[in-house]
Amino acid sequence: MRVKRVIAAVSAGFVAAGLLAACGGGSASGAEGVYSLHIMQPENPLVPGNTTESEGNQVLKSLFTPLVRYNDETSEVEYTGVAKSVESEDQMTWTIELNEGWTFHDGTPVTAKSYVDAWNYTALSTNAFGASYFFENVKGYDELQAADGAEPAATAMSGLEAVNDTTISVELKEPFAIFPVTLGYTAFYPLPEAFFDDPDAFGRRPIGNGPFKADEDFVDGQGFTVTKYEDYAGDNPAQAEGVQFKVYTELTTAFTDVQAGGLDVLLDLPPDAWATARDQFGDRYVERARPDITALSFPTYDERFADPRVREAFSMAIDRQAITTAIFTDTRTPAASFGSPVVEGYREDACGAKCELNVEQANKLLDEAGFDRSRPVDLWFNAGAGHDQWMTAIGNQFRSNLGVEYALRGDLQFAQYLPLQDDKGMTGPFRMGWIMDYPSLYNFLAPVYSTAATPPAGSNMSFYSNPEFDGALSAGNNADTLDEATVEYQHAEDILFRDMPATPLFYGLNQAVTSDRVDNVKIDAFGDIVTEEVTVG
Repeated sequence: MRVKRVIAAVSAGFVAAGLLAACGGGSASGAEGVYSLHIMQPENPLVPGNTTESEGNQVLKSLFTPLVRYNDETSEVEYTGVAKSVESEDQMTWTIELNEGWTFHDGTPVTAKSYVDAWNYTALSTNAFGASYFFENVKGYDELQAADGAEPAATAMSGLEAVNDTTISVELKEPFAIFPVTLGYTAFYPLPEAFFDDPDAFGRRPIGNGPFKADEDFVDGQGFTVTKYEDYAGDNPAQAEGVQFKVYTELTTAFTDVQAGGLDVLLDLPPDAWATARDQFGDRYVERARPDITALSFPTYDERFADPRVREAFSMAIDRQAITTAIFTDTRTPAASFGSPVVEGYREDACGAKCELNVEQANKLLDEAGFDRSRPVDLWFNAGAGHDQWMTAIGNQFRSNLGVEYALRGDLQFAQYLPLQDDKGMTGPFRMGWIMDYPSLYNFLAPVYSTAATPPAGSNMSFYSNPEFDGALSAGNNADTLDEATVEYQHAEDILFRDMPATPLFYGLNQAVTSDRVDNVKIDAFGDIVTEEVTVG
């Protein structure tokens, strides 16, 4: 999942550490039993199949309950959501059995059809949904894809069937051993009939099946308040009466609001608070290793960065440790893998020398590629999220180590920055943040670098495409065991490092601070606030 958030320290594909918060008086939200939570402006309307970034995801996780959940310590799949079981004899044809009694916030039942219809809508190319790629391995997906302006051959995947109200049959194109692991992601949420009647209205006021419900429209630049759903069928009902999602454009403003009591929960801190927040907030400080990676991606479609030697040179011109120490005060860890440290198959030195500072070799590669050093290099990142300092540091290293000037391009808000990436608008290296959608190394590779994941179907913003890489992913999916699959996924990662469409930079740490009127503030294994567990006191 593409992320905006300011992140720091050792992170992780699945799991990390524990956390705390506090309680007290005051009234940041202005309503008894309701607390306020910081977000930035979501990229798109709040529809699960088109929400592939952190801000909208935080909201939707409060309004929906997934098919499966994950153990907070081991990240193993747990059937504590809507699904009773997910089974297959050949890893190709799967049967999903649903628990009865689940309803949407409009009172209509959650059925197998709610999922089948939602997944078909998300996969259909004419809808241009960002999570379409997640259904790429379902039989019949290809018939739902068409070139711009053309009509697809079908509007429903042949591999999907609502057998009855509580049974979904899914036939894949090829075996996919980790299929049950993927089902906790937002792309697999159900949709009620009301969505298809008016998708635009739904995007402003989603109707989910989760612990909170939306009673008002989401207002761009402001947010909205969601309230406790009294008929919630899950085992994790909301503890607070509501959550006010407050949209900010600057972390510094949000941090000031927490200090003044005008905001209850801030996940992610401005740079000048990274090192001091723990001592300043005490029991009202929360941290957890983040299952993410921050990378510097290259626009492979740009002539200047089409040569892998150029991309490798820029990677070897970066002193990651110096930046993590000087800028992040060691609240981040240098990355040398596209995966996250606790993901099965993670290799600490997967990148090898290509992610180590080597000025001599970097300049040699630039000379071999004939790179024009007389033109500045644009460095892209989204505004208001604390990226200025470390991107400036990288630019200064390019100047010192490569003799290449740079221009910072950090004036776009997150909701503007992402669409420009989708439209091949990056004119130089750009910040890419990714946080796991589900706990697998595959999730750090396929949605970000596979051919099938090029926009609008996925998040391959570098527009990298290599059949050899795609084939290695497919070989992993077809493996008989998870161990064999991991070997193939590692092979795919090796191909990435050969081609360098991006270079890993850092693993992060989630840091949150709270007001004194909330308690039980926790960060889940995916780096989101567990909104239903927060209490107001």
